[in-house]
Formats: sequence, structure tokens, C-alpha cells
Amino acid sequence: MTSDVLFRLAETIRARRAEASDRSYTRQLLDGGPERCAKKLGEEAVETVIAGVHQSDDALRAEAADLLYHLLVLLEVRGIALDDVFAVLEGRTAQSGLAEKASRDAKGEA
Repeated sequence: MTSDVLFRLAETIRARRAEASDRSYTRQLLDGGPERCAKKLGEEAVETVIAGVHQSDDALRAEAADLLYHLLVLLEVRGIALDDVFAVLEGRTAQSGLAEKASRDAKGEA
């Protein structure tokens, strides 16, 4: 499995903008705007943390998939391309994680 599945899912999410909201959960999320999408992402993040600490591997896999889906929905509603996120990640691979974090801290970024 590769990142292609993420790109296909991002395309599916983008296509859901054209679906009727009574037929598409994704469209309902998108219609709720960034606030609703971010709230749902936060809920999924908490569920992923709980699964990571207290639940089975299968539960963690399922929650991680939900988390990725809701992240892609938030990116879509904000108009941020998955390629742009991967470009940031690619740039970070050129240095150690500690150095990258220190450079963000020095710039005042979280």
C-alpha cells in the first residue's frame, strides 16, 4: 500500500462536493465549513490516542484510518492540496527531527 490511496481518497472527497448532502456524509462535513471539519478531526484524534493506549491493534488501525480521512476532509475544505502537505514532509526529511523542530521553535511556529 502506498500514498496513492491517500490521493485517491482526497479525489473522492473533492468529488463529494458535487453530491447531494442527503446522500454524502463527506458533503455534510464540507458544508459545515472548517470549524465542523476541525472539530470532527479533533474527536478522531482523541479516539486514536485512546485506541493507541488502551485498545487493540485493530481498533488503532480503524481509528487511524478515520483520522486520516477527517484530516483530508479538513484539507479539502480549506483548499490545501495533499501534495502541499507531502512537500512540507519531504522538506523535513532533509534534516533531523530535533533540528527541524528547533527551527520551527525559533521562527515562533508550533
